[in-house]
Amino acid sequence: MMPTNTGTLTQYLIELRRHKPQATGDFNELILQVALACRSIAKRVAHGTLRESLGGVIGTNVQGEDQKAIDALSNEIFLATTEWTGVVSGMVSEEMEDVYRIPAELPRGKYLLLFDPLDGSSNIDVNVAVGSIFSILRAPRPGEDPSVEDFLQPGTEQVAAGYAIYGPATMLVLTVGEGVVGFTLDPETGDFFMTHPDIRVPENACEFAINASNSRFWEAPIKRYVEECLAGKTGPRSKDFNMRWIASLVAETHRILMRGGVFMYPRDTKDPIKPGRLRLLYECNPVGMIIEQAGGRASTGEIPVLEAQPSSLHQRIGFVFGSRNEVELIEHYHAHPQARSPEPEYDTQLFGERGLFREWASH
Repeated sequence: MMPTNTGTLTQYLIELRRHKPQATGDFNELILQVALACRSIAKRVAHGTLRESLGGVIGTNVQGEDQKAIDALSNEIFLATTEWTGVVSGMVSEEMEDVYRIPAELPRGKYLLLFDPLDGSSNIDVNVAVGSIFSILRAPRPGEDPSVEDFLQPGTEQVAAGYAIYGPATMLVLTVGEGVVGFTLDPETGDFFMTHPDIRVPENACEFAINASNSRFWEAPIKRYVEECLAGKTGPRSKDFNMRWIASLVAETHRILMRGGVFMYPRDTKDPIKPGRLRLLYECNPVGMIIEQAGGRASTGEIPVLEAQPSSLHQRIGFVFGSRNEVELIEHYHAHPQARSPEPEYDTQLFGERGLFREWASH
C-alpha cells in the first residue's frame, strides 16, 4: 500500500517500511543517500556560470562523448555519498568504464546502484533543466564484490528507480514498485517534501518528442508515426500534435509524467555499431520502470524495454515511452510494417508514407 502522507521523503520511506516487517532499513538508507547526492549536485548545478570551470570540457568518457567537469564531479558525489554506507556492493555509472568496487576497508551490502550522474549536461551552457537518473537492483551475491554479469539484469528485476531534475525547482521522482511519487526540495531546510503523491501518465497525448534531424535514418514505422502526427487534424489522427525536443532525458520524462506525450529515440541506421542512443541499464530501465508504474508504457518499439536482456554495461538500445495508447500504436506499426490504410485521406511530403491509424483502430 502506498503511503498517503504529504510529509518528507524520510517519512514516506518510514511509512513504507512499516508495511514490510522483514525490512532491515538498508533500502531506506540507500534511497536517502541517493537523495543526499542529488541535493549536493543540485547545489553545484545551481551555480551555473558562476563556476565556469564546471561547464568546461575536460576530456571524453567511456561513451566517447565530451565529459565536462560537472559530469565528473557529479559522478564523484554519487560515489562518495553511497560507498561508505554498507548497503551497496558495487556501482555502475555512465562515466565509468567498468564496475566500481567498494574500497576494501568498507563493508559491502545487498544492493547494486546504477546511475547517470548528470543527464543532459550538454544543456548546462544554455540553462536548460538537467538531472540525475538511478536504478537499484538486488546483488546476486550480497556482501561480495560484484561481477559485470551481476549487473546484467533485465529491468523487471529493479527494486527501485528514480530521477532528480534540477530546474526552477529541484524534484526527486521515485518508484519502489508501488506507483510513482514526487518530492520537491525545500532549499531552506534541505528536505524533500512530497508534492506529487500519485503521478499518472495520461493514456492519450497531443505531444511527441523526437530529434527530427535524424529523420533520414529512421525505420519505416517511426517515419509513419511521425508523419501522421504532423498531418494534424486533416490526417488520420484527426487532431493536431505539438513536437518537443529538449535533448535531456530527465526533462523529457518529467514533462511526459506531468502532462502526457510520447518520447522517441528509436533504433536507426545512422551508426550500425550503435543500434540506439540511450543506455539500457542506467537510462532506459529506470525511466521505463517509472513510466510503467505511472500507467504509461516503455518499449524498444517492439518489446517492453524492461524485458530486454542486457548484454553489456553500456549497451545502447532504441527507446520509446510515454502515453500508453501512443506507444502501443508505434509497437503496432513495427509489428505490421506492410499494413496500409484502406482509405488514405492526406498526402504529406515529409516521408511519403500513408497513415495507418484507421487500420489500427479497427482492431
